[in-house]
Amino acid sequence: MIVKQIWTGNAYRNFNYLIACPETGEALAVDPLDHRKCLAVASEEGWNITQIVNTHEHGDHTGGNRKMVAATGAKVLAHHGAGASIPEMSQGLSAGDVVRVGHTVELETLDTPGHTMSHVCLLSRTDHPALFCGDTLFNAGAGNCHHGGHPDELYDTFIGQLAPLTDNTLVYPGHDYLQNNLQFTLDREPENHAAKALLEETFDQDPANALVTTLAQEKEINTFFRLQHPDVMEQLRRAFPEIGKSPDSRTVFLKLRELRNRW
Repeated sequence: MIVKQIWTGNAYRNFNYLIACPETGEALAVDPLDHRKCLAVASEEGWNITQIVNTHEHGDHTGGNRKMVAATGAKVLAHHGAGASIPEMSQGLSAGDVVRVGHTVELETLDTPGHTMSHVCLLSRTDHPALFCGDTLFNAGAGNCHHGGHPDELYDTFIGQLAPLTDNTLVYPGHDYLQNNLQFTLDREPENHAAKALLEETFDQDPANALVTTLAQEKEINTFFRLQHPDVMEQLRRAFPEIGKSPDSRTVFLKLRELRNRW
């Protein structure tokens, strides 16, 4: 499996992705908003884009569909509940469905509600697994739930589906929010040395050559995975004294998401 992370350079800080089979040159485009850049990379690599997967229905992830389909004839796949919002969609995806690219690439569909209720992530089942997570999981952060989602569902997705993934899983999010997210982690956990070090390391990184984190790193730097850390809970009690001395993980997650909404 070959992965190309494509930095759009737009105001939304989107990442687009091409996932290719090295044997056949067939490629899948994930959320190809910047269809021109995606087509240019495919042309440079000699790849043929045959499929598009939209992780969810928001326009900054589906906005390149029409022109990409016109240029390639690719099929559009998305969550089975998103058809009314994605006119170009030709196949609905459900949990456990396998998306195949060429002869060598198999991507498992995860049904991951929270950011929206029709959100999917793709997980490669390989020796070095990769998660294409749209707006569910960001580097050092979590998606918002403002436009059709719900934080309770996002919590269930994080704890039930993301946290159990193997530590070597590579994380490929839909946007570059790393700096702001690390700063939020440090606002919640000021002595998080891993987050401090990464903030310094990536302060002036070029998003066109962005760091790709692993799930093991996320569990060190992402406050939404650190729900029972004593410092996180202590800081949270200062903002929400009503949560008491031993809040459950769901309460911590929901309060963190509430803080991040206005941070």
